[in-house]
Amino acid sequence: MERIVESALGPVCSVILITGAGGMFGGVLRASGIGDALSGVLADIGMPVLVAGFLIATALRVAQGSATVALITAAGLVQPAIQASGYQGVELTAIVIALASGSVMLSHVNDSGFWLVGRFFNMDVKTTFKTWTVMQTLMGLLGFAFSGLLFWLA
Repeated sequence: MERIVESALGPVCSVILITGAGGMFGGVLRASGIGDALSGVLADIGMPVLVAGFLIATALRVAQGSATVALITAAGLVQPAIQASGYQGVELTAIVIALASGSVMLSHVNDSGFWLVGRFFNMDVKTTFKTWTVMQTLMGLLGFAFSGLLFWLA
């Protein structure tokens, strides 16, 4: 029983550690008040919240690896801009889809999912990039295109 538990914990520990560190990073960003500052900057440059949310989620995903942390952190950062604009209903749904789409973009070596997929399918790093990273990026781009269409039709 001890051997079974020890063999199961090895691969899972890195996933837990990476996700926990990403969550802490998101908490620090939210506590810093950067969301309010970002809301002001977005208003000044005229970038739509939909596009900004996608780009922020993508940048967070690439920087720290966790899609969950990227989505939650990006949502917290654009929330003041969303409230200020008064988005509701279908527009709000489109923004959430854009955030989620950005959070799955460009999976690479700092993403625990990248390693899990690569190991489960016995792929080397290069093959995992060619398959997993490309698939995740296509999903993100298609989701963003769908969210833009949904937002535009609203």
